[in-house]
Amino acid sequence: MPDLEPPGPLPKRQFASDNYAGVCPAAWAAMERANAGHAVGYGDDAWTKRACDLIRNVFEIDCQVFFTFNGTAANALVLASLCRSYHSVICHRHAHVEVDECGAPEFFSNGTKVLVVEGEAGKVDCEAVTRCAKRRSDIHYPKPKVLSLTQATELGTVYDTSELDAVSETARRLGLRVHMDGARFANAVASLGVSPKEVTWKAGVDVLCFGGTKNGMAVGDAVVFFDNDLAAEFDYRCKQAGQLASKMRFLAAPWVGMLEDDVWLNNARHANAMAELLEAELRKLPDDVGVEVTTPRQANAVFARIPSVIDSAMRGERGWCYYDFYGPAGARLMCAWDTTERDVTDFVRDLRQVAGVAGS
Repeated sequence: MPDLEPPGPLPKRQFASDNYAGVCPAAWAAMERANAGHAVGYGDDAWTKRACDLIRNVFEIDCQVFFTFNGTAANALVLASLCRSYHSVICHRHAHVEVDECGAPEFFSNGTKVLVVEGEAGKVDCEAVTRCAKRRSDIHYPKPKVLSLTQATELGTVYDTSELDAVSETARRLGLRVHMDGARFANAVASLGVSPKEVTWKAGVDVLCFGGTKNGMAVGDAVVFFDNDLAAEFDYRCKQAGQLASKMRFLAAPWVGMLEDDVWLNNARHANAMAELLEAELRKLPDDVGVEVTTPRQANAVFARIPSVIDSAMRGERGWCYYDFYGPAGARLMCAWDTTERDVTDFVRDLRQVAGVAGS
């Protein structure tokens, strides 16, 4: 008979994705508290109300909040709510909504087209956005309706407040709504050291998909509409798409655990700090090793080109997991809320040994 025992935990923490990490203690404890007895279903419970209120406190504004199981659903349903089928969404060519969501934005919007633009280090270029939006205005072309930004970007960079102001001004001038894919929004806020409102509604963002999973939760995103009128009937979209949890408190309670006492920010600061350490250690390697950091590190990801022989040994005999990423970005090394300094030093030690660096 086949072995039906579930696989055990990986023998060591990895750098493939912050999705690999477990649930942080604060989120886990909140779920345990929510599990004590019965509660009203479908979001009419005290945990969901508390989570929504905490999110409003974080952003310092009266906003509409919804919870989904994952970021793909959050992004796709938001874009569908902002568009009609004959509209289009402009985003960076590396944006998650373009390359990693299996056409979900188009599917849930009944055909809204995604249009891509270039931009350095994963950030959209304002002139490219303008050219894209004005490329055609005839009835035969999908009308641009939304500009989608990723914060932090897929290449680990962060839009600062001045960049967001410029991008949002461009969007407003072109008549576009602004959607923010914030799968790693916590890491961006931690990197910038600003209040969340400064990089969302005050910077012209209409709706944020606020990621929790990559920051230490088991599952879930919060959809935050800063323009309350845009949230009309979004609850129906969630229900129709299978995103209305019957036991909603188990999606909401971890947010309570994360938002109280700034656990979400502390987790992000730690992940960013580990990525900063990893970048610094990689830059110390001798030039002849051939490891090159390829993009600016601003959040919790380090991108590096690793020579193929070293790469094969690191993944094979040394047992390290990490992803190859788009184009020239190279290997993506992602740090999580539970990454330790020892994890970083072990990885770099193995890399030095594989490369034959003296003193490793």
